This record gives sequence, structure tokens and C-alpha cells, in this order.
Amino acid sequence: MTSNLPNISRLKSGELFLQPDRLEPCILVIFGAAGDLTRRKLLPALYNLVREKALDERFAVVGYSRSPQSDEAFREILHQAVSDYSRAQPIDEIVWQQFSQSISYVEGNFEDPEGYVALRERLEQLEQTIGSEGNRLFYFATPPSAAPVILHRLEETGLLTGNGEGSPWTRVIMEKPYGRDLDSATDLNRIVGEVLQENQVYRIDHYLGKETVQNILVARLGNTIFEPLWNRKYIDHIQITAAESIGVEGRGRFYDQTGVLRDMVQSHLLQVLSLCAMEPPVSFAADDIRDKRVEVLRSLRPFNAQDVFDHVIYGQYRGYRDEDDVDTKSRTPTYAAIKCYIDNWRWQGVPFYMRVGKHLSKRVTEISVVFRPVPLCLFGRDDVCQSLEPNILTIRIQPDAGIALKISSKRPGDQMDVGNVEMDFSYSETYESPIKDAYERLLLDAIKGDVTLFARRDEVEYAWRFVTPILQAWEGAQKRQPVFYAEGSEGPVEADTLMDRYSRQWREIET
Repeated sequence: MTSNLPNISRLKSGELFLQPDRLEPCILVIFGAAGDLTRRKLLPALYNLVREKALDERFAVVGYSRSPQSDEAFREILHQAVSDYSRAQPIDEIVWQQFSQSISYVEGNFEDPEGYVALRERLEQLEQTIGSEGNRLFYFATPPSAAPVILHRLEETGLLTGNGEGSPWTRVIMEKPYGRDLDSATDLNRIVGEVLQENQVYRIDHYLGKETVQNILVARLGNTIFEPLWNRKYIDHIQITAAESIGVEGRGRFYDQTGVLRDMVQSHLLQVLSLCAMEPPVSFAADDIRDKRVEVLRSLRPFNAQDVFDHVIYGQYRGYRDEDDVDTKSRTPTYAAIKCYIDNWRWQGVPFYMRVGKHLSKRVTEISVVFRPVPLCLFGRDDVCQSLEPNILTIRIQPDAGIALKISSKRPGDQMDVGNVEMDFSYSETYESPIKDAYERLLLDAIKGDVTLFARRDEVEYAWRFVTPILQAWEGAQKRQPVFYAEGSEGPVEADTLMDRYSRQWREIET
């Protein structure tokens, strides 16, 4: 899926390129505005959108948090954040000064009704000043536990007007994780449904905003050479890897209560898996695509207690228990490798392998589609036949976004010598325009009212339905310990054993 906004390859200081498709005016309210997500992701993304004139001029940002500070102090913090984390460097001070005048701050506790009254007054004042037509977008950059009280306070204060259609509209962006298991996610969705219609809720997963993740469908459905082969007859297995080179980075308290399954598998990896495996939609309309993603999640073969320990590897990097705010006897996994199946006509019998972990040898997220080997070697000599490797299509999501296809080829010379070569396409080398940050795309879509890249209620619940038995089996087996792996490695050797049983191997995480 591609944006209808044009690419921008060069910008001079103070010179902004006008986008042909202007968005509606609105005010964005960020709950948890003093947090890390606002500084590292949201404000840099908004600055870049303003820099490229992707937003309507009648746009404003209101930060809401309990920290006491003035508008000017808040702007200074955000200026430093944009300087540190924006993809566009150096910062254009003219653009920033113009943008910063639309940023203000309201102090308030999530539970305190008076803070919401002050917020309502600020919004009404801004709407009169900038003419935003009453359109409001609330961003919950908060822990999931804060969402119910914020929603109820917003409703009590009369701030949840508009049903998401027409104007004025009210929309809410919610950050993952959506609950801790199936029961809590279902309960959260029920609470959300009491005060909002589904078309007002934008459950964000920034992986779906990445350009290469969106390109999965284009690569599959836009190329005749791939779609006829995209099934159990030609594909041996599919690997999905999400490796991080860093540890918990000061988030020990959060991570020790969350773990890799809740943090990454339930959201990021299952979203990517559903895009890889979904059936072609009848159109690229939002719900047509989301219907097909849900079909995949519904078709995932459920785990019983024995399946979990046969097909799931739990790992922990050796220094994890020494991290700040981490229990010295913690069993929380920082690595997981999972073998699963999708029980439908297209994928019956094809294993999907997912692995994700912290403190690995390299930061890389990619999908590797491993095709079946040729049915008969025609080249005579055994050594030639043994050197043949299966074709592998690799879609790199980050950091070097692109697509590579490994094929067999004869090496030059008089002898029949077969080798493997890789046809490689890189986004950065092919296109002059920079790749937008995922949050830029997702914020734009939320303002436009495009829900395609956001998770629907049933999508969230089916993902938890698959993950919850895996969590319960692990948390109920208190005597089991995660297998340890060295920082900077490719993970525990037990993950290799999971593949070795079926004469397969992981694609190397290249350093």
C-alpha cells in the first residue's frame, strides 16, 4: 500500500514543498506527553510532517501530563527531542519556530476530573483561535492500564463527541500492548466499546507503518512470478526474524512484567505473519484487508501444554538479571523461537518459524520465504547436486529495507560448477526520497480516517487467543528456566535444535 502523498527528495532550509492532498484540520492531544514515546517518536514525526507541509495549517498539539511546566518549557524539551531523534537533520529552525507556536501544555493527573476540565477549556479556546472545526485526535502514549480511566474522564467531560464520520470527528489512538492476555484484552475492548464506536479507535502497531511491511502485499500481489508460488506446493517454510542488538535499555521494570511474548510476538510478529499469509483481498479497502488478516489469525493452530514445550524456545540473555529494576531470579524471556502452523487450504503443513530477541548480534527484522528444493537434480555429479540450495526470498523490514532473491547459477568455467547468487533491491539505493518513519505514516492515516494499518478489535483478540496458552504454559511451569544465551550471539543453541529436527536452519543474522 502506498501513500497518496508525493515523495520529497530535497528540501532547502525554510523551503517547504506543498502536498497536493491536504488533510482536515484537527487538534492532537497527547496523554503521557512527558514520556519517552512522545520525545523519541511522536514529536519528531510531527515535525517532519510539518516540514513537508503534509498537515493542514489549522493543526495544533496539546500535551497532557502530571508534570508541572509552562508551554515554553514544554516546547524547549520537545525542541531537544526533535534535534536528537528526527530523521531530517539538521533541524530547520524556521520550521520549528513556526510549528512550536502550535504546541501547548496542560497539567493534569489521569484520574483528576479538574485536569480534564482544563483540557476542555484549552481545546475550546484553540478551536476558536485556529479554526480546527472541532476535530479532535487523542493519543494514549500511556500504559494500557491508564486507558479505561482516561476514556471515562473524557466521556464525563464531554470530550468524546463525534462518531468518527463526518465533521466534527473524535478519534483515539491506543498504543500496545492491549492487555496482558485474552481476558484482559477482551475486557479492555469492552470498556472501549462502551464509550467509542469501532471506527473511532486506532490501535497502533508501528510495524504496520513501515514501508517494507506494507510492500509485502505489493510484492506478492503485484508480481505474477510470486503469487502463483505462494502456497504449500512450492514453499517449504517461512521464517520471521525480529532481532535487536540492545537490551532493555532502562526499561527493566516494564520489561520484567511484560516479556518478549507480550512485547513483540502478540503484536509485531503476528501482524507481519498475517500479511505474509493472508489471502488476496477483494480490494485494498481497509476492512477488506483487515478481514483477511483476521482469517489468518483465526486459522493459527492452537497450542496445548505439550505443544508449547515441543515448539517454543524461551531464552534470556545472560546479563538480564543484572539490569536495573529486574528481579535477580527473573524467568522473564528476552528471546523466543516459535514453530507454528496455519490450518487452511493454502498453508496446510507449511511451518512458520518466528524468532525474536534482545541483545543479539545485529538489529534486523526480515521475512525469509524458503522455497522447496528442485524435485530432481539434472547436473550429474553428486557434489554439484549437493551444492544446490533452495531459493529464498527475503523481505528486509529494517534497518536496510529491501528485497533479495537467492537463486542458483553456474559459475564461469569449463566445469559444471554451481553456486548461489543473490539479486538484491535496496530502498535507499533505488529511491532518492527518504523512507518516512512509521509514526509519520500512521499519524497521517489517523488524521485522514484511514484504519487500514491499525488493528481491529477482533484482530487483537484472535492474536491473544493464540498467544495466551503459550504464556499460561510458561508461567505455570515455575520450575522451568529460560535457556541462557550470550549477548551479541544469534540466540540460544536450543533454537537451532528446533530447526535441526526437521533438517532446516535459520537464516544467519549477519553481523
